[in-house]
Amino acid sequence: MWVYDDGGRKAAGFKGRAKDCAARAVAIATGLPYAQVHESLAQGNYAQRKTKRSKATEQTADAGIYTRRKWFRDYMVGLGFTWTPTMQVGDGCRVHLKADELPMGRIVIRVTNHLTCMIDGVIRDTYNPSRNGSRCVYGYWILNCLTVRHK
Repeated sequence: MWVYDDGGRKAAGFKGRAKDCAARAVAIATGLPYAQVHESLAQGNYAQRKTKRSKATEQTADAGIYTRRKWFRDYMVGLGFTWTPTMQVGDGCRVHLKADELPMGRIVIRVTNHLTCMIDGVIRDTYNPSRNGSRCVYGYWILNCLTVRHK
């Protein structure tokens, strides 16, 4: 099941298209204001060590977030999330983006080139990224039920 949810992007005054799936997914899962999450991720993205692949010259989260970096992991842990990998190199796809293969609760899911949010088995995103339940899940961040924030 899928429900349209922009995480509060439009209500926060952001316009146009952006590669802001990390900000949207985290805002939806935590209930934090989109602008607050966007700003935190933009600061992390800008402050990270620059490499050939990460050449952030602006402080923005609209051009994508490097979610494998330590600063992002620290940010998610600080919000009360725990990482669970579901796929290892050479292991093959074992978990798909389907409610019956993922835990209940508030989770931010990493799939190829995208982060999405699922709350109690319902995908919440600006489009349905499940590919009819065939999309592989690399892992997910699950929010500890004691740290859930409400809008």
